[in-house]
Amino acid sequence: MSVFAVEYVYGAEAAAARDEHRPAHREWLNGLVKQGNVLASGPFVDNAGALLLFVAESEADLNELLKQDPFATAGTISAVKTTQWNPVVGVLSEHADK
Repeated sequence: MSVFAVEYVYGAEAAAARDEHRPAHREWLNGLVKQGNVLASGPFVDNAGALLLFVAESEADLNELLKQDPFATAGTISAVKTTQWNPVVGVLSEHADK
């Protein structure tokens, strides 16, 4: 399993739709936390996007998972950037590729 940092970019034009779909988005994320696929998630302070930390077998598997996000299905995300990440120091270091 690998750790991926996922950055969502939000457009101001979709703010109302995000508000509408936020409960389903958070329910989806909380389910993935329970399954061990999400390590952390939260919006940037300026509400221009969010950072999500996932555990997945591959980037392809992660991308398939991200398609299920209610924010994605509602079209409220302007851009997504995924980067494989190796957390070697800190509370997430147990997930590091040794």
